[in-house]
Amino acid sequence: MIMDATLQLSNAQPITADTASTNTIDLGATGTAYGAAAALTRDIGKGLGVPLLVTVVETFNNLTSMNILIQVDDNVSFTSPTVAYRSPEYLLADLSMGKKYLLPDSFPVDTNERYVRLYFDITGTAPTTGKITAGAVMSRQTNSNK
Repeated sequence: MIMDATLQLSNAQPITADTASTNTIDLGATGTAYGAAAALTRDIGKGLGVPLLVTVVETFNNLTSMNILIQVDDNVSFTSPTVAYRSPEYLLADLSMGKKYLLPDSFPVDTNERYVRLYFDITGTAPTTGKITAGAVMSRQTNSNK
């Protein structure tokens, strides 16, 4: 599995409360077509997907569950984020070291703003242990013979 450091959202990031990923991905400004008055609207469009991978690199404790959100915003400070995707609820038993969670096969259709980040939404008691590494990957390792 290949993960480019410039597309890495979290690198062994401790998750001890509701928090955003350490890094964001800048999809770049949209351009303005010749003669047009306004910039083009972002449209990720069809094509090959960009897989997103979240890996638990330290086992979590205390919490009841966690959801992973993909958020987008037009500014890097995420003053008005929009949720483009919300994962299923991952229970504490599912958050042990080595677990891999595969987010959508590509950025969701609602990824229509310039900046992208993950947001970790904790339910229950705040964990004192638990770390995540996450980002866009070239391809997903499946260990499948098919």
